[in-house]
Amino acid sequence: MKITSVDVIKSNGGASSVKGAHWNPVFCRINTDEGISGFGEAGVAYTCGTEAAFGMIKDFAELIIGMDPMNIEAIWYKLQRTTFWGMGGGTIIFSGMSAIDIALWDIKGKKLGVPVYQLLGGKTNTKLRAYASQIQFDWGKECRPLSKPEDYAEAAKKAMAEGYTCVKVDPVGFDEEGVWMSWSNYGLLENKQLKVAVDRIAAIREACGPDLDIIIELHSLTDTNTAIQLGRELEKYRCFYYEEPTQPLNSDLFKEISNNVKIPMASGERIYTRWGYRPFFEDRSLAIIQPDLCNTGGITEGKKICDMAHTYDIGVQLHICGGPITIAAALQLEAVIPNFVIHEHHQSALMDENIKLCKYDYQPVNGYYEVPELPGIGNELTDEAIANAEVYTVK
Repeated sequence: MKITSVDVIKSNGGASSVKGAHWNPVFCRINTDEGISGFGEAGVAYTCGTEAAFGMIKDFAELIIGMDPMNIEAIWYKLQRTTFWGMGGGTIIFSGMSAIDIALWDIKGKKLGVPVYQLLGGKTNTKLRAYASQIQFDWGKECRPLSKPEDYAEAAKKAMAEGYTCVKVDPVGFDEEGVWMSWSNYGLLENKQLKVAVDRIAAIREACGPDLDIIIELHSLTDTNTAIQLGRELEKYRCFYYEEPTQPLNSDLFKEISNNVKIPMASGERIYTRWGYRPFFEDRSLAIIQPDLCNTGGITEGKKICDMAHTYDIGVQLHICGGPITIAAALQLEAVIPNFVIHEHHQSALMDENIKLCKYDYQPVNGYYEVPELPGIGNELTDEAIANAEVYTVK
């Protein structure tokens, strides 16, 4: 089997959880001389980076024409080691590699007639617990910025009514008027600002009871000082874990926060490859890692990262915020790894614009996912989505 062409596909808009933010998931379709095609996605669907990822996949595609798509490891190392910049990596480099890698696994599964999880070692997990992610945008097909504590509580109750036993919320992103990032979260939080954040979490806990797990999402908006300040106030609400409480590339800062806040630390959507995760494993500054298969090097690299984490007793919650290809790829790996903790079901995955990009709509039932059993990753773009997209073909 040989790769004959690669279609690079940038969808024209879709769902976005933040008003005014761009949402253009970037995909690739790798085509072969046996008529089998595989789909992958680059993990930069939102804000900026889509044009760069589009170009990155084009550049990488030229290097793999004529290669055997079954030789996934050889292709991964060619993109990483022979492109000069691949050795240093970064968001766009690894997003391009990820899209290609996932598409190759999709081809391999289709060629062999099995879901990808079978090729990775088979199921460790038959059902995957999921959480409702980013409820500061409410929960449902319509998103809106929430500001009042009672609105946060109501959004959590909506998720619980659908069977979720865990939610994730950013209590500092929106100000009291519902404006995103309008106030500084650096230095030290003003008392009023601290009270707003704490009141939102307190309202969720009071309304939803002791059994709901609450993940605190900070999007790296806080620095080490403010993360410690806020974290100490939130400890009494028995939070599940504390996500991206500071900028994502300095393990020493996470270690300082973890030494001062009695909530498990989590991060990973902006940490790339096993080399990027290494210091976080060695100092065990993270209790939960959150690699995104669509920007950390694909399924090939994601499996290695998760296996490394397992040797340090670190749990895995894959970061999932993109198109439906992202979800499908994540489910395949989550089924396999023994250190799986929970699946992120993002608010954007509920929106029709996003759902309509692909043939299958995978949604959890009563807070749990079943793993797709179709050959490959289990999803692919619709003809309509491709027809409405910007497409560039490399032959």
